[in-house]
Amino acid sequence: MVLECVDVVKRYGQKEALSGVTLELEAGKIVGLLGPNGSGKTTLIKIINGILQKNSGTVKVCGYPVGVESKKHISFLPERTYLNLDMKVKECIKMFEEFYEDFDTAKALSLVEKLHIDPNEKMKHLSKGTKEKVQLILVMSRNTDLYILDEPIAGVDPAARDLILNLIVTNLNPNACLLICTHLIHDIESILDDVIFINEGKVVLHRNADELRAENNGSINDAFREVFKCF
Repeated sequence: MVLECVDVVKRYGQKEALSGVTLELEAGKIVGLLGPNGSGKTTLIKIINGILQKNSGTVKVCGYPVGVESKKHISFLPERTYLNLDMKVKECIKMFEEFYEDFDTAKALSLVEKLHIDPNEKMKHLSKGTKEKVQLILVMSRNTDLYILDEPIAGVDPAARDLILNLIVTNLNPNACLLICTHLIHDIESILDDVIFINEGKVVLHRNADELRAENNGSINDAFREVFKCF
């Protein structure tokens, strides 16, 4: 197992953002973490990454509890841009090269060239969609065990989404697990192996994607609408 969460609880005052979340993610899988706004998706992701502290329960990444060792096995793409916008693209690549031992610089430079991104351009001069592509290139150019992408195509125009999804799939370490958190289910459902539906801090469904498609006219989006009309 790449990721194990057991009875994870997170409270904000009297409100429970996560209520006993239990799940396991295996290597070699692309998993969709799907749910309405405020369902607990981002809270769970932040706990896995050590950005937030849980109130109770256990979280392990590659057998390590959340901490310095577990973070070595995670490559995380947050929803918001985190890079210094005054830096050039090639400087961002250099920063990742210096910070992460598992970063593949040649791979990153090759992807930048393939996507026709100028490595000498400053981040602040790039379109929102191109900034997203640069961040994704950096994240996917690490050779690690768990990739977590929070809304990786939300800021990208529909025409570029297929390109980015192809970038994700073709550059994923086959021995790794990829967890995608998004509300754009229709756009990503074709690449998913497993699906997790979360609502009001609880996992309400964790299924094989093909089985779910077979039961819902080939559409995970239809399954999502069916499940969440009950909430």
